[in-house]
Amino acid sequence: MMDTSTFPVETLKTHLRGDLAAAMKRRDKAETALLRQLVAALDNAEAVPAREESASLVRHVFGTGTSEAERRHLTEDDIRALLKWEMDDRTKAAAEFARLGVESRAAALTAEVELIRRYVGGEARRG
Repeated sequence: MMDTSTFPVETLKTHLRGDLAAAMKRRDKAETALLRQLVAALDNAEAVPAREESASLVRHVFGTGTSEAERRHLTEDDIRALLKWEMDDRTKAAAEFARLGVESRAAALTAEVELIRRYVGGEARRG
Protein backbone atom coordinates (compact mmCIF):
# COMPACT_ATOMS: atom_id res chain seq x y z
CA MET A 1 0.00 0.00 0.00
CA MET A 2 1.29 3.45 -0.93
CA ASP A 3 1.91 6.13 1.71
CA THR A 4 -0.64 8.78 0.78
CA SER A 5 0.34 11.24 3.50
CA THR A 6 2.59 13.05 1.02
CA PHE A 7 -0.22 13.77 -1.43
CA PRO A 8 -1.54 17.35 -1.24
CA VAL A 9 -5.16 16.23 -1.04
CA GLU A 10 -4.46 14.06 2.02
CA THR A 11 -2.74 16.97 3.74
CA LEU A 12 -5.70 19.23 3.01
CA LYS A 13 -8.26 16.63 4.08
CA THR A 14 -6.38 16.14 7.35
CA HIS A 15 -6.50 19.89 7.92
CA LEU A 16 -10.18 20.07 6.97
CA ARG A 17 -11.01 17.22 9.35
CA GLY A 18 -9.14 18.99 12.16
CA ASP A 19 -11.07 22.18 11.44
CA LEU A 20 -14.27 20.11 11.25
CA ALA A 21 -13.66 18.70 14.73
CA ALA A 22 -13.05 22.22 16.07
CA ALA A 23 -16.22 23.54 14.39
CA MET A 24 -18.23 20.67 15.85
CA LYS A 25 -16.88 21.42 19.34
CA ARG A 26 -17.91 25.07 18.88
CA ARG A 27 -21.31 23.85 17.65
CA ASP A 28 -20.89 25.96 14.52
CA LYS A 29 -23.46 24.27 12.29
CA ALA A 30 -22.73 26.33 9.18
CA GLU A 31 -18.97 25.74 9.26
CA THR A 32 -19.46 22.07 10.14
CA ALA A 33 -21.75 21.56 7.14
CA LEU A 34 -19.39 23.41 4.80
CA LEU A 35 -16.32 21.46 5.92
CA ARG A 36 -18.18 18.17 5.46
CA GLN A 37 -19.15 19.27 1.96
CA LEU A 38 -15.54 20.14 1.11
CA VAL A 39 -14.20 16.78 2.33
CA ALA A 40 -16.92 15.02 0.32
CA ALA A 41 -16.10 17.08 -2.79
CA LEU A 42 -12.43 16.09 -2.49
CA ASP A 43 -13.37 12.43 -1.96
CA ASN A 44 -15.62 12.53 -5.03
CA ALA A 45 -12.91 14.17 -7.13
CA GLU A 46 -10.54 11.33 -6.20
CA ALA A 47 -12.97 8.65 -7.35
CA VAL A 48 -12.02 6.82 -10.50
CA PRO A 49 -14.56 6.77 -13.32
CA ALA A 50 -17.00 3.87 -13.22
CA ARG A 51 -16.36 1.01 -15.59
CA GLU A 52 -18.73 0.50 -18.47
CA GLU A 53 -19.46 -3.16 -17.74
CA SER A 54 -22.70 -4.18 -16.13
CA ALA A 55 -22.63 -4.73 -12.38
CA SER A 56 -24.09 -8.21 -12.84
CA LEU A 57 -21.05 -9.15 -14.93
CA VAL A 58 -18.48 -7.97 -12.39
CA ARG A 59 -17.07 -10.88 -10.40
CA HIS A 60 -14.83 -10.41 -7.38
CA VAL A 61 -12.84 -12.99 -5.52
CA PHE A 62 -13.06 -11.89 -1.93
CA GLY A 63 -9.81 -11.45 -0.08
CA THR A 64 -7.75 -10.73 -3.19
CA GLY A 65 -8.24 -6.96 -3.15
CA THR A 66 -9.84 -7.02 -6.59
CA SER A 67 -12.79 -4.98 -5.38
CA GLU A 68 -10.54 -2.09 -4.35
CA ALA A 69 -9.95 0.66 -6.88
CA GLU A 70 -7.00 2.98 -6.54
CA ARG A 71 -8.02 6.57 -6.01
CA ARG A 72 -6.97 9.37 -8.33
CA HIS A 73 -4.18 11.53 -6.94
CA LEU A 74 -5.18 15.18 -7.12
CA THR A 75 -2.50 17.75 -7.79
CA GLU A 76 -2.30 21.17 -6.14
CA ASP A 77 -3.83 22.60 -9.32
CA ASP A 78 -6.70 20.08 -9.19
CA ILE A 79 -7.39 20.99 -5.57
CA ARG A 80 -7.20 24.72 -6.26
CA ALA A 81 -9.56 24.35 -9.26
CA LEU A 82 -12.06 22.36 -7.18
CA LEU A 83 -12.03 24.89 -4.34
CA LYS A 84 -12.34 27.81 -6.77
CA TRP A 85 -15.28 26.06 -8.44
CA GLU A 86 -16.93 25.68 -5.01
CA MET A 87 -16.35 29.39 -4.35
CA ASP A 88 -17.63 30.47 -7.78
CA ASP A 89 -20.75 28.31 -7.43
CA ARG A 90 -21.55 29.88 -4.06
CA THR A 91 -20.77 33.39 -5.31
CA LYS A 92 -23.21 32.98 -8.20
CA ALA A 93 -25.87 31.56 -5.90
CA ALA A 94 -25.35 34.41 -3.41
CA ALA A 95 -25.80 36.96 -6.19
CA GLU A 96 -29.04 35.26 -7.27
CA PHE A 97 -30.37 35.14 -3.69
CA ALA A 98 -29.48 38.83 -3.26
CA ARG A 99 -31.29 39.64 -6.53
CA LEU A 100 -34.34 37.81 -5.20
CA GLY A 101 -34.15 39.69 -1.89
CA VAL A 102 -33.16 36.69 0.24
CA GLU A 103 -30.36 38.56 1.97
CA SER A 104 -29.87 36.07 4.82
CA ARG A 105 -29.10 33.21 2.39
CA ALA A 106 -26.90 35.48 0.26
CA ALA A 107 -24.91 36.47 3.36
CA ALA A 108 -24.55 32.84 4.45
CA LEU A 109 -23.19 31.83 1.04
CA THR A 110 -20.80 34.79 1.03
CA ALA A 111 -19.54 33.69 4.46
CA GLU A 112 -18.98 30.18 3.06
CA VAL A 113 -16.91 31.64 0.23
CA GLU A 114 -14.71 33.39 2.78
CA LEU A 115 -14.26 30.15 4.71
CA ILE A 116 -13.27 28.27 1.55
CA ARG A 117 -10.83 31.05 0.66
CA ARG A 118 -8.76 30.00 3.71
CA TYR A 119 -7.88 26.76 1.92
CA VAL A 120 -7.27 28.00 -1.62
CA GLY A 121 -3.80 29.46 -1.40
CA GLY A 122 -2.17 26.60 0.48
CA GLU A 123 -1.69 28.60 3.67
CA ALA A 124 -4.00 26.29 5.60
CA ARG A 125 -2.07 23.20 4.50
CA ARG A 126 1.29 24.35 5.79
CA GLY A 127 2.34 22.94 9.13
